[in-house]
Amino acid sequence: MPRKIYIVDLTEEERAYLLDFIRSGKRSSRKLNRARILLHADEGKSDSEIAKALHTGMSTVQRTRERFVEGNLEGALNERPRQGQCKKLDEKGEAILETLAHSKPPEGRNRWTLQLLADRLVELKIVDSISHETVRKDVQKNELSLT
Repeated sequence: MPRKIYIVDLTEEERAYLLDFIRSGKRSSRKLNRARILLHADEGKSDSEIAKALHTGMSTVQRTRERFVEGNLEGALNERPRQGQCKKLDEKGEAILETLAHSKPPEGRNRWTLQLLADRLVELKIVDSISHETVRKDVQKNELSLT
């Protein structure tokens, strides 16, 4: 099946915006690259010429063209939100973690460690698995002290 070709036709305002956008230099490199792609595409360059000139992939050029033509300038410059991973600890899990952090540490220990807390959450079947780093982030977020 032939690939659909997206023709970028910028207005004078869009072109001026993109040029100012690039000149400011205070943007992420991905956004700057997408702005350059749109400017090159508006000049009539092919996807392969743009990819070679900007040292980027063909799919990036194609995607940027498509997002501009089917959406708008902002949609072409910005990434779509990503779903991300679900939280390991819900409100109940966070409450149990807080209770554990304030409870007496296990026998033979002076204090709770992040790994001990992670192991105890798995042992109590609050979660199937959890890393000490996830526990650390939650402890920090809820301003818990492990004393």
